[in-house]
Amino acid sequence: MIPEPPVYRIPKQSGAGFTLKRGEVLAVIDPQGEQVSDLMAFAADTPSEWLSSGRTFDYNETISLTTGHVLYSNRSRPMFTLLRDDVGQHDFLLTPCSTETFEILYPPGTADGHPSCFSNLLRAFEPFGIQPDQIPTTLNIFMNVVVGEGGRLRIGPPRSTAGQRLELRAEMDLIVGLTACSAEGSNNGSFGPIDYQIRPPAQEVQRS
Repeated sequence: MIPEPPVYRIPKQSGAGFTLKRGEVLAVIDPQGEQVSDLMAFAADTPSEWLSSGRTFDYNETISLTTGHVLYSNRSRPMFTLLRDDVGQHDFLLTPCSTETFEILYPPGTADGHPSCFSNLLRAFEPFGIQPDQIPTTLNIFMNVVVGEGGRLRIGPPRSTAGQRLELRAEMDLIVGLTACSAEGSNNGSFGPIDYQIRPPAQEVQRS
């Protein structure tokens, strides 16, 4: 029997960086519920190729991404395929929260020493030589962004409950950054950890 791969925990308001081989499956798990996770990926051999929200929306012809959809790079190559989606609500419109996010949207005083997904992604990618200006819009897993009348955006509480997951198969070798989101407004006013697991191709069968 093949042993179950380990589950790693990203503490609240922090991040992690790691690599994925083509065919490996990344499971992003919300262990407690109502916690967003920002994901960004770069081609391992060419960090100037990154996960693109625009290309992904173009080729899937939808902004509502779920099981079966393919996520594309800025060079129009498949980076991930979504294999399992327990929640069905994610965001690929908004950028990772940053110091400027808190200064502009949530004044006064929230920026001083406040963790952010952008800063956590910078730390996660630092060993791989990824620079700040290379980090674009992230896939905000479990984030509940509602598009209202006139295109107005509203952030609601995440719909994820404890133990729910999104599983993504890598379609190329990747460098990945993953966070437990630091923005109060994205996580219904509280913060929790994010778990992740990397499974080899032989274990990619969906689980109940």
